[in-house]
Amino acid sequence: MKKVMLPLAVAASAVLALSACSGSGSDNTSAAGGDGASKHVSLTFWHGYTEADGKVLDQIVDDFNKSQDQVTITDVTKTWADIGDTLLTSLSAKTGPDLVALPAENLPIYASKGAFQKLDDFYDSDETKGASLNEQAVSMEKVDGSYYGVPTGFVPLSVIYNKKLFAAAGISAFPTTWDEWVADAKKLTKDADGDGTPEQYGLALPDHATVGNGVWPSLFYGGGGGLVDDSGHSVIDSDANVKTLTYWADAVRKDHISPTGLDGVKSDGLFSSGKAAMEIGGPWMAGVAADNKIDYGIAGVPGGSAGPAASAIGISAGVTVQADADQKAAAEKFFAYFFSQDVATKWSLGSGWPPLRTDIPASAVSSNPVVKALTGIAGTARPLLPGVANSVDVLAAVDEATQKALTGGDPAELLKAASATASQALSE
Repeated sequence: MKKVMLPLAVAASAVLALSACSGSGSDNTSAAGGDGASKHVSLTFWHGYTEADGKVLDQIVDDFNKSQDQVTITDVTKTWADIGDTLLTSLSAKTGPDLVALPAENLPIYASKGAFQKLDDFYDSDETKGASLNEQAVSMEKVDGSYYGVPTGFVPLSVIYNKKLFAAAGISAFPTTWDEWVADAKKLTKDADGDGTPEQYGLALPDHATVGNGVWPSLFYGGGGGLVDDSGHSVIDSDANVKTLTYWADAVRKDHISPTGLDGVKSDGLFSSGKAAMEIGGPWMAGVAADNKIDYGIAGVPGGSAGPAASAIGISAGVTVQADADQKAAAEKFFAYFFSQDVATKWSLGSGWPPLRTDIPASAVSSNPVVKALTGIAGTARPLLPGVANSVDVLAAVDEATQKALTGGDPAELLKAASATASQALSE
């Protein structure tokens, strides 16, 4: 997923001013009468679901509109980048959306600038408490003790692998531990002419600019480390992370299981061309593999010393400061509909995201094999830096350390420098 950079300096102060008063929101077709009669409420909903997921969301919105006569939602499809570029300025001009979906890592930034309304009342309702929502997905909606969004997507990174190359190497089962993973990657690495540059790599492991910046956090989690502790302090230079980075730098430099200098795009290219047997990625890689006629499988990221763990990619939806009280209530009515069991199952099957409800089993989504596979490993998912407003800066510091370590730098020194940079960002 493309990282969205926010033009905060342009409109932050204006949005903060908006948060002090109720916005005008979208026009409502009738006002509440003196007898307390309900009024019809209209909402505008921006989102960046542009592929098959967008079509199924459009249908869900249409079904919701037809299911009752008090709320009408008009959904507007934009790119995620366009939402990032225009949301704050449109809210300051009172021409923005009442509802908006955006990458979950951006939610804390907007919440800290007053662009979103609190949704604690929604989570306190009996209906929401009974919806069995994925607790890890919900945790990414919390900023400074309050909820500012709801999850519309939450999926762990996974490993996509080339079944044909696995069979040729005599590997019949996907590895479950790091040592097994590296051993299999070595078997899958082929340097036929002995020139030191393999024609086929066992693994495409990007060392910077990875998918959602979540590849290396996934490995750190699996090794018993992390990025930021519960108190909001950097733990990037922990002993566990040093061991993890050393382990994988050695596997790349000494065993040549992956080339160095890969970013996420180059990693995708290696796998899709059949020159890498495995890649860590998101569910969209299944479509890429199918387009390139690769017989693929999807498996959980193998576990290190702390067991299997994977950073999750998430999408959040929030109610903007532009919405008035009636519109906020209408938005929460839609959220409740979205999380109902039948609709949540329909959304999962059509979008390719695992179910957001933990009471929807893999068997209920088995007609979509990708969703079924991801549902089976959803328990390993961990949100990436939930509630951290300066997450982009923290992840950039990690990026620099991993890139240099895989080309010969000292992991301990690099992580120490990254932690110092992250600590400064976290204190701002």
